[in-house]
Amino acid sequence: MKDLFDRSEILGVLHGFNPWWSGRQNPVPDFRRLALEACRIYLEDASLRRAVLLSGPRRVGKTTILLQIANHLISKGHDPKSVFYVSLDHPLIKLLNVREIINLYHDSIHARGKEAFLLLDEVQYSREWETEIKLLVDHQPHYRILATGSAGVVHRERLAESGTGRWITVPIPTLSFFEFVQIRGEAGPEIPASLRPTDLFSMTQGDRTELTLRLQGLLPLFQHYLLVGGFPETAVQRNTALCQRLLREDVVERVLKRDMTALFGVRNVNEVERLFIYLCLHSGGIVAHRTCADTLGTSPTTVANHLSLLEQANLIYRLPPAEMRGKKVLRSRNKYYLVDAALRNAVLLRGEEIFTNPEEMGVIVETTVLRHLYAYYYRDVPTISYWRDPATQKEVDIIVQSPRYTFPFEVKYQENPRLREASGLVAYCKLEKVTRAYWVTKQDRDFDVLRFEGLETEFLKVPAHVLCYLLGQAERLLWSS
Repeated sequence: MKDLFDRSEILGVLHGFNPWWSGRQNPVPDFRRLALEACRIYLEDASLRRAVLLSGPRRVGKTTILLQIANHLISKGHDPKSVFYVSLDHPLIKLLNVREIINLYHDSIHARGKEAFLLLDEVQYSREWETEIKLLVDHQPHYRILATGSAGVVHRERLAESGTGRWITVPIPTLSFFEFVQIRGEAGPEIPASLRPTDLFSMTQGDRTELTLRLQGLLPLFQHYLLVGGFPETAVQRNTALCQRLLREDVVERVLKRDMTALFGVRNVNEVERLFIYLCLHSGGIVAHRTCADTLGTSPTTVANHLSLLEQANLIYRLPPAEMRGKKVLRSRNKYYLVDAALRNAVLLRGEEIFTNPEEMGVIVETTVLRHLYAYYYRDVPTISYWRDPATQKEVDIIVQSPRYTFPFEVKYQENPRLREASGLVAYCKLEKVTRAYWVTKQDRDFDVLRFEGLETEFLKVPAHVLCYLLGQAERLLWSS
């Protein structure tokens, strides 16, 4: 391997990645993702003997966070040469493994045994990276390691085998609606920064009405957010067609046509691409492997394998059926959603005409609510599922459960949705004795707490743009202590 390149060529690349070594500036965007604070806290906690893995879809700002962390560390007085950023996706860098790269760094830049911050971008492209970082965590306590990976913790089985107790994962989804408003430089409403969605239950109706008025101006922005999604690069664009082309080329095609072969060894990329299009057309629906396989002309086993890869590649969410007391569930009856509704819009070339299509909007808003729930509750490591009664076909879209709570969410993004006692949401709450449930709607006037006789459950009717904004804003509270 040494005959393929000169040592100085690799060093030139490393110096290019780390301009602060020679006193040059490292310009980065001012906008800060909420995940930045999580990474900073974990990285600076000397008692935490773990590497931090920042994992999420392509083009959501992972590299920017690494560079912002580099600037932060240097501003706090750390030796600039102790801060080492490298993109393991670079053609020359991919010729070396993590150990060889670090040895070159120490031989030429920073002495061994001294404090060092390793910022490893696109770590999945390095050979045997799990084992190499395991050894660093176990035997080199002076290293603090922050890595990024586009392919959901990459190969989870291998990571579990080599990295138990050595990794802490920080997910970075697409922009929340709150972040979307911020990155566009729009004026946010004046509401309490400490307000959590659960606080809405105990508000007076007057307070809820006042909150509605303060958030009313966000509704046009929410519609644009539903159309172009939460990828930072496209969030600031005004041209919808350009946004969708960038999403198809930079996110979807790169994952399907590059990552699937390079990382997962997929030989028939066309099969994966066809399955992804099938999921775009059936997002939010139950995917029966046999039905899907018959439609695509492949086998149920292939469908199952490719669904797993798409999930690992951070393109889709999987919702299993909820486990009910004393009843078994069919685990193969999973629902699948795209990680951002804008990917669906981009692939299917959906434009502003979606706003007049209630069925399309229902899928898009349900996907968007799910994204916010994953991000807001992830520290509790909840189970997120759906419920459907096989006898009556009544269902609940999303259920978030932990040992401390159960919150069901039903999304009805319609003009005049009515919550009836015979609905699936009420039926589920009766069965599971749930105390609080969410009925997510479209109109500002749908903002109230309902109760049914003989049932202790409080049902919060809340407009989708209000719920998503508050969930996004409240994510900051996770890192305030």
